[in-house]
Amino acid sequence: MKTVTTRGGSSSSFRISSFCSNSSSILRFFILLILFIFVFNFYSRRVLEDEENLNLQLPSHNDVVSVSVSQQLPDDNYKLWKPPISDGLRSCVNPTSRYQGVQGGDRYITLRSNGGLNQMRTGIADMVAIARMMNATLVIPELDKRSFWQDKSIFSDIFDEDYFIDSLKRDVRIIKKLPYELVNVPRARKHFTSWGGLGYYEEMTKLWADYQVIHVPKSDSRLANNDLPLDIQRLRCRALYHALRFSPSIETLGKKLVERLRSREGRYISLHLRYEKDMLAFSGCTYGLSDSESEDLRLLRENTNHWKVKKINSTEQRIAGLCPLTPKEVGIFLQALGYPPSTVVYIAAGEIYAHLSDLTSRFPNVLFKDMVASEEELKVYSNHASQTAALDYIISLESDVFVPTYSGNMARAVEGHRRLLGHRKTITPDRKGLVEIFDKLESGQLNEGASLQHLVKHLHEKRQGGPRKREGAPDGIRGRARFKVEESFYQNPYPECICKSKHRK
Repeated sequence: MKTVTTRGGSSSSFRISSFCSNSSSILRFFILLILFIFVFNFYSRRVLEDEENLNLQLPSHNDVVSVSVSQQLPDDNYKLWKPPISDGLRSCVNPTSRYQGVQGGDRYITLRSNGGLNQMRTGIADMVAIARMMNATLVIPELDKRSFWQDKSIFSDIFDEDYFIDSLKRDVRIIKKLPYELVNVPRARKHFTSWGGLGYYEEMTKLWADYQVIHVPKSDSRLANNDLPLDIQRLRCRALYHALRFSPSIETLGKKLVERLRSREGRYISLHLRYEKDMLAFSGCTYGLSDSESEDLRLLRENTNHWKVKKINSTEQRIAGLCPLTPKEVGIFLQALGYPPSTVVYIAAGEIYAHLSDLTSRFPNVLFKDMVASEEELKVYSNHASQTAALDYIISLESDVFVPTYSGNMARAVEGHRRLLGHRKTITPDRKGLVEIFDKLESGQLNEGASLQHLVKHLHEKRQGGPRKREGAPDGIRGRARFKVEESFYQNPYPECICKSKHRK
């Protein structure tokens, strides 16, 4: 008999002679025993790891959107809708400890806010910050009624006016109308410079020596994107993302439409398809259009006085990535990313100029407002493009995926807002890179399938709306020219209004 002692100190006796007849049998026995223990431990560990990995991939109990069982699994379908990792970043828009109370007294700024809905919104947010810097009272803005859409809406038709005034009462004094005794006094009519900084507006306070009222006839891009005090930048965020809340009727209908879209497939893409007549005419993009359609756009551009550039080379525009994607290109793009034909695609835009069938042939579940809302619900918004654009904004903000096909005011505003709300998934097409791919498809050098999918997915791996700091001007651009090509503050308010913290502010 032999005694085998374990490392733990215990011992057991085995009658080896009754089990084996020679030393080779003993060796085989221990080899088999060790192999059995190794295999058992290996598979036990794999089971535990699989369980842990599954738990890590499940959404938390506090997620806003309910998730089905199929969404919980780490498959390709789940990845299509999964938002980017936010790295613990949260919105932080509250004032710093150095911030002083309300500003503004017997000096007033009146304002005509120009452009479409989101151009007006960002311009108003800028003017709130400017009123703060100039220690002035801001009068509720007059909205643009001369733009392409000829919308006659006033401020309170689109925004919750009382909420706007009240939510900013600790920052800037805002009133609905200029005091009666000042209505007819001489005003300083001032076109503030584009992308002005703190020093510029401190210099502009000299106007108060001669005037009690300054009128600003144009509000867009009045304030720099960068190099402003932290509290001014956070005030811009509070003004745009919180104070400029839409009117109760718009908010209510917008939420209803979101619910109806979700009731179809559970999730939806909001596609800001800028294939509208005014955008194509303005940009000079005619790729894929007929000769008569191209001529129609040229005439519109020629006859629109405030569009300064009249002769545009459409081919050069497209190659440079300066044209909106066509409906056909959008369909190819979404399919290459992996979205199935059953995907619900909401068109957040005005009337599409042409060729929508090139998209609907690939994605039959393409929807517009009038397909989700009743005629009665939309009746009040007829001939009010800014109010219907507000509905599109709400639907795009709440969408599972937002895809803008052109970097306009709405695309930038929605992207920035989604970043502030936890980096919701926003796929921004690399238009310049995609043109090269689409041209290869057109010439037969590339076919739709696995190769196309690989190229498109690789091109957009880092264009999903994940955290990144705002980009400055490209190298080599100096002077004031750099301000125009910097990334918009409202497109990406990181790092001033997004930071790492335990609690959302």
